[in-house]
Amino acid sequence: MKKGLVIKSTGSWYTVECENGELYDCKIKGNFRIKGIKSTNPVAVGDHVTFSVQGSTENNTGNKVGLITAINDRKNYIIRRSQNLSKQSHIIAANIDQAVLVVTLYFPVTTTTFIDRYLASAEAYRIPVLIVFNKTDLLNVEQTEELDNLISVYTKIGYKCIKTSANTGLGTDDFREVLKGKINVVNGHSGVGKSTLINMIEPGLQLKTGDISDAHNTGKHTTTFSTLYKLSFGGYIIDTPGIKAFGMLEMEAWEISHYFPEIFKISEDCQYNNCSHTHEPGCAVKVAVENGEIAVSRFISYLGLLETDEKYRPAF
Repeated sequence: MKKGLVIKSTGSWYTVECENGELYDCKIKGNFRIKGIKSTNPVAVGDHVTFSVQGSTENNTGNKVGLITAINDRKNYIIRRSQNLSKQSHIIAANIDQAVLVVTLYFPVTTTTFIDRYLASAEAYRIPVLIVFNKTDLLNVEQTEELDNLISVYTKIGYKCIKTSANTGLGTDDFREVLKGKINVVNGHSGVGKSTLINMIEPGLQLKTGDISDAHNTGKHTTTFSTLYKLSFGGYIIDTPGIKAFGMLEMEAWEISHYFPEIFKISEDCQYNNCSHTHEPGCAVKVAVENGEIAVSRFISYLGLLETDEKYRPAF
């Protein structure tokens, strides 16, 4: 039996790297499932696994073939809703030190709803988040002011934010520094420039990049499966497919406010311990929204997540 790290997933095959650098293309033994997690992929990039070597057979990749028989306990993981089975999750990556969300205010548009859903999901799995605002060189004066206001919202909550531009090189040194020595999962809509930024700090990877569609102002998917890459300056990057939305599949409605740090903090002053911050009297959170202590965009995102549960749906 051998042990290794899953560095690539293609749905039915998993590329596993041993400590000595040997690569094996592995399948999963039988109906292998992880207890307590209902997902379409029981093994994900970043998992530490045990596998058996299936003779000396090699497939068309040139790697030896193995069979995964066990998986180590995960420190954490991050999921999205399965594209084919809406009630199941798809694990994007496991054992992450830092989640990096690359967003663009425009070209294409990344909504605050998307950002906040991502942050809530990362909070639920206790994964620190870095927000990278890319393509800042394309913004006019008014849009730059809008971006600065948005960054202020997130830095006030406690999230680290950096501005970058692959065209001018702005912020790329900062980007490299915050990735160093960590296992980083990089997410964001297709077309926001994830692969371009990664190529700038690690040119040897030569990740494929896509163009922005003029018709829809959205990116064309270029990354099909999650892959883990070793960084020459220390650490790893997990490059992931472009994502449109995260599902809060393992989150109960009453928990959602816990994953909005500023809402959770102020909720201690609410009149009722089980306040949903939608219709109850004496709600400190709604007062904080009215006086600007909590950003309206964040509160709207919170309400949007609550709407998935009928009994918490606001009456307005």
